[in-house]
Amino acid sequence: MSNEIHVTIENRLGLHARPAARFSQLASRFASNIRLIKDGKQVDAKSILEVLTLACPTGTRLTIAAEGPDELEALTALQVLIETGFAEYD
Repeated sequence: MSNEIHVTIENRLGLHARPAARFSQLASRFASNIRLIKDGKQVDAKSILEVLTLACPTGTRLTIAAEGPDELEALTALQVLIETGFAEYD
């Protein structure tokens, strides 16, 4: 059984290369299978290239789905990363 959360990209530049790298690197730390979903398109959250193909500007609504032994921890960590603007400061 998988769990999922819904998030909104709120940082000024959206999910561009640096935050996508942070996102996929963090996702890769977990054993669970993690998918990032936008408008029905699903990608492997552990692949920076796949994450970038979603083209997520500011305001984009995403679903993060995780399935595996540490799925809840993964979802929490990824949600915090997004909600804190990927540690990017203007």
